[in-house]
Amino acid sequence: MSSVLGGRVRAGSKVLGPQYDQEGNEIQVETREDEEQQVKLDQTIELLLAAGYFRARIKGLSPFDKVVGGMTWCITTCNFDLDVDLLFQENSTIGQKISLTEKIVAVLPKMKCPHRIEPHQIQGLDFIHIYPVVQWLVKRAIETREEMGDQIRAFSVSQFNKHHRTPDDQEFDSRKELSVSTLAAVKHGYQPRRQYKRQDVSELLDEESQVHSTLLEYGRRYGYRPQKADKAEGKDSTKSAVAAALGGETEEMDEEEAQALEEQRIKALMSGMQATGAAEGKLTASAVGSIVGMQSAEIQQIASEYAGKQAELAAEDRPERLSGAQQHKRTVASLNKQIAAQEKKLEEVRAKHEELHTAYTSTQEKLQEVQEFSARLEEEMEKLSEQEKDEANSSVLQQLRGLVAMNENLKKQEQEFRAHCKEEMARLQGAIDQLKLDGSEGEGEDQERSVLIDKQYQADKEKLHKIRLLLARKNREIAQLQRKIDEVPSRAELSQYQRRFVELYNQVAATHKETKQFITLYNTLDDTKLYLNKEVNLLNSIHDNFEQAMSSAANKEQFLKQLEQIVDGIKQNKNKVEKKKQEEKMRRDQLNDTYLDLVDKQRVYFKTVKDFQEECRKNEILLAKLKAAS
Repeated sequence: MSSVLGGRVRAGSKVLGPQYDQEGNEIQVETREDEEQQVKLDQTIELLLAAGYFRARIKGLSPFDKVVGGMTWCITTCNFDLDVDLLFQENSTIGQKISLTEKIVAVLPKMKCPHRIEPHQIQGLDFIHIYPVVQWLVKRAIETREEMGDQIRAFSVSQFNKHHRTPDDQEFDSRKELSVSTLAAVKHGYQPRRQYKRQDVSELLDEESQVHSTLLEYGRRYGYRPQKADKAEGKDSTKSAVAAALGGETEEMDEEEAQALEEQRIKALMSGMQATGAAEGKLTASAVGSIVGMQSAEIQQIASEYAGKQAELAAEDRPERLSGAQQHKRTVASLNKQIAAQEKKLEEVRAKHEELHTAYTSTQEKLQEVQEFSARLEEEMEKLSEQEKDEANSSVLQQLRGLVAMNENLKKQEQEFRAHCKEEMARLQGAIDQLKLDGSEGEGEDQERSVLIDKQYQADKEKLHKIRLLLARKNREIAQLQRKIDEVPSRAELSQYQRRFVELYNQVAATHKETKQFITLYNTLDDTKLYLNKEVNLLNSIHDNFEQAMSSAANKEQFLKQLEQIVDGIKQNKNKVEKKKQEEKMRRDQLNDTYLDLVDKQRVYFKTVKDFQEECRKNEILLAKLKAAS
């Protein structure tokens, strides 16, 4: 029965056992009514409510359940990785409360909480020390909630989209397939189609010719001009060089000639092409050459250089056969190469100029610093000379000059002393060498002396080792005695332990008494239920047999006899219960008398302890006076 009903003290229950002071007077349980504590409690509850812990509004919960539950909730909300089980239960036992508070106190340093708190402060509801910790936890919980808010919101939206769809999404899905098919049809209808295919790809050496050839393959026609021709525009030196190379022929081609030249070049590019349908699937010799040219960049580069050199030699041998446009083109290309080389040299010169300019700038800065330092020195020298001219500072200057002369003299003496020391060291080193040579003669005597010295050294060394071992043993004994002394608690610690044990005993006694009351109540109600069931069964039996008993006189007489027997049994049971009640009352009176005797003994004990403490105090005062007198 006790295991079923053994449980926890209800919220708001008070310690019922009386306590007595040293004089034997009855005192109430230690309950602290502090206005500051109540203010801190209200502020703590408001903080928890502001953070979102709305269970603190429940009036039926005790302050311990509200505060510890809020602290546990804040630690859980902070999303901090901890290997601790912070399971909070309302109306917990004293052991569960102590375990939970110790876990909370152990977790706070791991979370880098700047405030320190002890488990007994939480259990004793010391809100002055609890409030800063709760304030820090609430702040940390709010920061963590703000950090995790966007992430949780995005996760919620993604989970919603996995299982549900909005009308806009449904409309988008309905139009998506049609839009994709339409877009694919448009792309297929307007994609570029190759109409021609060039066979001699390796003949196109410059990039611009390759670009225009590719555009012509897809049916696009654009204006064409030689590469790097625009670089010569706007440069007077280039124009003059071209004019000199052409012998004064600087007239530009008119528009018709330029158009005709472009048409010829387009036809030249189209001459190496054929329709894609005619040559599909055939491999000609020019195609093989183009493949080789694409696979080997080095062969193509060497071939282009060879062709360029050969063209230059041919132009030098037969200058009269070249037309003016070709000669102009070649001259422009040559001048462009020269311009590129000169620009490269110009970049190198500029880089070198930047380096020299940087070095010049740094040198100028250093020179300026040196000049400023020199100017400061000159100013200091002028101030020093002015101070020398002043008669008031003449004595100080004389003293400084004397000290400087003394310093110089000391430095000179130091150098002479060092030289003398070196000479003396050389002389002594020579004497040592000479003594070593002379000592080789008396080597036998020195060897015997060294043996004796070694023996004496070994004996002293063993003696020192034994002394050290003895010292280490004494140190260990001293450390053990010191630990034993430290294990004995002081008077303040004993008093604190006594207070805590008394509090724990009062709480355990209250829990035990309340449990016994529950057990007694249960047993009483169970007996009442048993008697009521018997009474109900008896009344049902009487009711069922009443009509049959009234049918005849014999049955009626027998029925009345049975009722009289039942009444006699009930009276006997009542007498037994009354007798048992009287016995319990007598036992209660005896226990009460014993309790009063024990209370009297406790009062005498407290009074005796107080007298003993007073005598101890007087004894200590007398001992202190005796020590002071001696």
